[in-house]
Amino acid sequence: MIFDVDGVLTDGRLYFGPQGEMLKAFDTLDGHGVKLLRGAGVQTAIITGRSSQIVASRARELAIDHVFQGVHDKTAAFAELLAATGIAAADTGYMGDDWPDLAVMLKAGFAAVPANAHVELLRRAHFVASARGGYGAVREVCDLILRARGYYDVLLDHACGGAA
Repeated sequence: MIFDVDGVLTDGRLYFGPQGEMLKAFDTLDGHGVKLLRGAGVQTAIITGRSSQIVASRARELAIDHVFQGVHDKTAAFAELLAATGIAAADTGYMGDDWPDLAVMLKAGFAAVPANAHVELLRRAHFVASARGGYGAVREVCDLILRARGYYDVLLDHACGGAA
């Protein structure tokens, strides 16, 4: 499962501190969903147009398998990812929110968007989350995938200490 960052893993707003440093906020529910995916054997990736240490740190924290930052051509990064993993495009999922994500979204086997994605992505998505980007949309997609793969109830039971 591949995620864009700004507008998907974050709310899309960029905050700049007094020294020009960029700040981003990530949702902990989204992060835990990504960890659950990885625990269920789903490889995870980020393809994002911006490059920042914040994203690198968050990706390390979530143990995201593949990170492509500063990408000007997301289709090329997607092709590189497919070559590196040996996974077919039809067996991937992609979650984006704006035009730079369209080409990859249309090549992936599963296309998801947050509720506040641009209208052109909303029209083309297989799944539209009820949450906005940076506010649980990624978690909705992770839960959907876990359910589809039969892991959700097992993981929930484990989280409940076997008392689900």
